[in-house]
Amino acid sequence: MAEGKQIRLFLIDGTFSGLVTAEIMNWTGHVFKGSRSELGRIYQREEAQRTGVYILLGDKSDGSPLAYIGESDNIASRLKQHAAKKSFWSEVVFVTSKDGNLTSAHARYIEAQLIQRAKEIGRIPLENGNEPTGGADLPEADASDMNHFIKEFLTILPVLGVEVFRGRSSKWDDALKAGEELQYDSPIFQVSVKKHGGTAYGQIIDGEFTVLKGSAIAAEVTRKDNVVESTRRQFELRKQLHERLNNEGAIVIDDKGIATLTRDMPFSSPSAAAAFVQGRATANGRREWRTKDNDTYADWEGRK
Repeated sequence: MAEGKQIRLFLIDGTFSGLVTAEIMNWTGHVFKGSRSELGRIYQREEAQRTGVYILLGDKSDGSPLAYIGESDNIASRLKQHAAKKSFWSEVVFVTSKDGNLTSAHARYIEAQLIQRAKEIGRIPLENGNEPTGGADLPEADASDMNHFIKEFLTILPVLGVEVFRGRSSKWDDALKAGEELQYDSPIFQVSVKKHGGTAYGQIIDGEFTVLKGSAIAAEVTRKDNVVESTRRQFELRKQLHERLNNEGAIVIDDKGIATLTRDMPFSSPSAAAAFVQGRATANGRREWRTKDNDTYADWEGRK
């Protein structure tokens, strides 16, 4: 059984929408999150004067999420630069060290590792241009310490609503090809996509029902006539998601009209995932997703 973690949150303004700090017992890291509208106050924070790594969070012009990962010897100074030059972001989260032992070399190493992981997962695109080269000369012992530092940081981020690093990276694909047994939260489920005879695969990863990369999905979302208003809204949401993923290259359609998912895609429920892959407004994913032994998701969940 995995170890438990105690994360201590401090709501500086008394609300979760205000400035927030987060720490883990016996960890030297200190995490801070705030909105762009509070930059004046963030600049004055003592932790913002330290060396650290930051993540800018916002949206593209079409409303889809976008992020930027960077590092600086002085977080406040760098944020002032980004406030003048980058318009997409609305929130920032950054990590520094409580003991002041995080150096520029450490920050560059953390930045490089986080950018690599975010791109491997592909959940939220990055605005970063060039690949960072920092951390290559970090001593072995320091690299080990920073890997632990990163692990704790990644534990805190979802608690603060930061989803950039949730999911599986391409390292999992390499492990699968090598025949290694991977432990996730569920077996792999599958559902047939009747429109072209393909199969979609799904699994609970990091607490989310995730349609796996390589799954066949419907090439378009089909709406039936004379449906109730709630179903019509669901259709519009599915269609918008399908179009956005198609534009981003997350869906590839071949010359035979067969669509394939090129990255993992998390959903709020197995039913939402089943509707998406089949190009429908709604679906009963608890019955339609099945294991290789033909157990439904509902059967598996009941036993669990």
